[in-house]
Amino acid sequence: MKKHLIVLAIASTCFAMGSANAMSKEEYNAGKQKIEADYKAAKAQCDAMKDNAKDVCMKEAKGTEDVAKAELEAQYKPSAAHTRKVAEEKAEMTYDVAKEKCDDQKGDAKKACVDQAKADHDKAKADIKAMKG
Repeated sequence: MKKHLIVLAIASTCFAMGSANAMSKEEYNAGKQKIEADYKAAKAQCDAMKDNAKDVCMKEAKGTEDVAKAELEAQYKPSAAHTRKVAEEKAEMTYDVAKEKCDDQKGDAKKACVDQAKADHDKAKADIKAMKG
């Protein structure tokens, strides 16, 4: 029991220190610029691709940018709402990319792929909703 209390005390102290060391405005702005540069570089790589591979690449690039922005915001202004936003962006990116990958398939295989992507997305949304409670 004593050991658990010590661990909790240490964890609480670390959490409090982490909140106190919020990101500065300059670090936040630098982070935003890096995210924009990374997105432009990823898009440029996609431009060399063709057909559905290019579409998948673009979804991944945009999703990665959206997740990175949400993570940056969560670091800049830590809150439960920002933590949920990160989870939501990750779920959306995973869903969008999965659906796009399904376009490579035909008929029943494509339908099964889309259905699985939708089921995974619905589960992720339910998990995120549970975070609020």
